[in-house]
Amino acid sequence: MFDFELHATDGAARAGTFSTPHGDVATPAFMPVGTAGTVKGLIMEEVHALQARVVLANTYHLYLRPGHELVHELGGLHDFMRWDGPTLTDSGGYQVFSLAEIRDVHDGGVDFRSHIDGSLHTFTPESVMEIQRTLGADVIMAFDECPPGGCDRATAEAANRRTLAWLERCRTRFERIAEERSVPDQALLPVLQGNVFDDLRREHARQFMDVADWPGYGIGGLSVGEAKEDMWRTLELLDDVLPPDRPRYLMGVGYPDDLLEAVARGCDLFDCVAPTRNARHGTAWTTAEGQVNLKAARFREDTRPIDPGCDCYTCSRYDRAYLRHLVVSSEWLPVRLLSIHNLRFLVRLGEEARARIVDGTFDGWRRDWLERYRDARSPR
Repeated sequence: MFDFELHATDGAARAGTFSTPHGDVATPAFMPVGTAGTVKGLIMEEVHALQARVVLANTYHLYLRPGHELVHELGGLHDFMRWDGPTLTDSGGYQVFSLAEIRDVHDGGVDFRSHIDGSLHTFTPESVMEIQRTLGADVIMAFDECPPGGCDRATAEAANRRTLAWLERCRTRFERIAEERSVPDQALLPVLQGNVFDDLRREHARQFMDVADWPGYGIGGLSVGEAKEDMWRTLELLDDVLPPDRPRYLMGVGYPDDLLEAVARGCDLFDCVAPTRNARHGTAWTTAEGQVNLKAARFREDTRPIDPGCDCYTCSRYDRAYLRHLVVSSEWLPVRLLSIHNLRFLVRLGEEARARIVDGTFDGWRRDWLERYRDARSPR
């Protein structure tokens, strides 16, 4: 039920199709984040209209509220969130490390207190598999330890060892659950760690490939505070190590320039909360002007769409002057309208990157696009 077909390459950039039980995903592709079973502010018909093909949900949040068993009783993740396309759930590990007020990491798992009410919980590789199997997403992620950006080598090594041990336990429980009861077809993906240490990244990838023939690979532990050059170097070395016939999911990366740089280094799938988070702060992405803040007075009488080249609903119906009025008036509507634009901007960027890879013009197009975008973003 899960397959990845590679159609074209341009340097390390790849155009492919990731097949799942709920449909095919043309890559490169940006995947909107639906943390609690919803892409913030949008209904799923609007997400469909963006031409998004995959929606993410978060294990940590859905476990705490409303509970994975209730989601299952209500028809599983697809029915619960009214989305008939492919879905992915992350393991919740990043949220445990970043949101939980008190946590204790040990070889068995992680003990943590809920950020909602302070109640005590434990995530183990086995329980995380149980939660994600019960939620019913198409693609689920193994439980991993994500060390903080800028950590020392010893911390990164310890996280690698624990993540590898947890991966084997995840795989065992993942397969055992399928033997015990009827569950949807799901793909389990490991999450590569190693921080910015080249040898640790290579070693982790090879160790993972020795464990199993995975249907794809998650690349974690990047965009957590390291220098951009370190992230690009890490992706380049992984491109040489990971099997070319499997999709590569760069986790938590989704600013426009980062997305194109990662595509150029062999990554296929991306997610990030930035599109909707930026919308909540009144900011939007444009090709010619970089990121713009619609609170700025210069937009007061600007009757152009956010991005004249964008085909989203917002750009086809509303101008900057009206959107600025809504933003400075603290209305709710601009959050929705800017979310639609920002999400479509990234989805469309993936679509154009794919077309350029197929016709062999990706590298030159990428360089020109990034030069314009970064020049527009530079202080004047």
